[in-house]
Amino acid sequence: MTEFVAHLESIYGPTAEQQSARYRAGLERFREAYGPGPVHIFRAPGRVNLIGEHTDYNHGYVLPVALDRDALLLARPRPDGQVRLKNVEGKFSPGTFSVSATIPSAPIGDWSNYARGPAQELTRLLGKPVPGFDGLVSAAPPYGVPRGAGVSSSSALTVAMAVAFAHFAGWDWQGAEMARLCSDAEWYVGTRGGIMDQFIALLAERGHALFLDCRPDAQGDFLSRPIPLPAGYRLLVMDSGVRHTNTRNEFNQRVAACRAGVALLRRVYPAITHLRDVEDEPWGGLEALLPEVASVAELKGEGVALGDLPNVPDDAPLRVRACCRHVWSENHRVLATISALDRGDIVRVGQLLDEAHQSAGTDYCISTPELDTLAAAARQVNGVAGARLTGAGWGGCVISLVPEGEVAEFTAYVGRVYTVQTGQEATIFPCQAGPGAGLVGLAEV
Repeated sequence: MTEFVAHLESIYGPTAEQQSARYRAGLERFREAYGPGPVHIFRAPGRVNLIGEHTDYNHGYVLPVALDRDALLLARPRPDGQVRLKNVEGKFSPGTFSVSATIPSAPIGDWSNYARGPAQELTRLLGKPVPGFDGLVSAAPPYGVPRGAGVSSSSALTVAMAVAFAHFAGWDWQGAEMARLCSDAEWYVGTRGGIMDQFIALLAERGHALFLDCRPDAQGDFLSRPIPLPAGYRLLVMDSGVRHTNTRNEFNQRVAACRAGVALLRRVYPAITHLRDVEDEPWGGLEALLPEVASVAELKGEGVALGDLPNVPDDAPLRVRACCRHVWSENHRVLATISALDRGDIVRVGQLLDEAHQSAGTDYCISTPELDTLAAAARQVNGVAGARLTGAGWGGCVISLVPEGEVAEFTAYVGRVYTVQTGQEATIFPCQAGPGAGLVGLAEV
């Protein structure tokens, strides 16, 4: 364990001691499960998005931050191509599969798919099966990445698995190529979003957010750069505890509204493919070209093609103008936030975060009363620089930039207000902007 202990402070900062206990417990569980010997330890972080919500699949801009909450994978290579998986959380059943040119997926919801996907994609990339391993996952709160909270726990697990397979296969991966591979791996297991989660999990730098332009260039590369977070402030995550699981139809309707907007705007701007393409046009001129509400059937009758989007019925009312307004304005807010951070204008950053929450709630309609309560309470604490929901919405988390001297007061006050107003308890924790995924070290058990 000595090889990676020295890294824990650089990864986790003030929570390094608690994380060390988590590592030791994981190693003991690994020994119990698979016997003594060397163990490789890999990690991949969760993330919050400082600003830039629902812009990624519109080829827009995002500004995510990697958390010091992560998915750990303890692994020992095997010579027979078998992958055996266990989880420190008992509710996840053990899984086993063989690496081959064609790896069948497990049933939907089976957590082993987050290993099968990367194994399949990397096998295809390298042209030969990657080595198997015995693996143990440790991702449970409070120091693992929370599940279902909009902080990308599934991508963290996928990336950790991919990094392990790549290490044992001897593949010296690059960030952009690995991000695309992990994104395809999640598609393999049944989910598909933008590229943001994989990029921040792999390319994060401590103390920085990551600006990412989600439009690839002609070579398929993405523009990104680290953005320093303001000194003297902590990023606090407020988990509402609300989990809305049946929101896929709602999500798809937002995607359909954006696609409809592009198709309608193309009548005047024939070269556009995404809302990103009209970012330099004044909104006042664009909104006149977009209906407030239109059903899928009405749009189809006008020859508007929305592509393949399951579970969007013909009578679904699409809020075309409002959804497009959110994306158009959110892209501008991301760029303005970067400018404000570069010049140290934390007041302006806070205003932009507040505006982003308002737009997500009123235009994109993805907030909830619980998230609004957390955001409102956060803004009442002295010196707080904004508050906004993060993630897909309909539950999950709110984030704020809080002066370091106000963290304790913030946590107590916001937690108290939330309980009084909702009858629920929020989990509130400060985060260090942590580094990206990789091998932590090699231990002997």
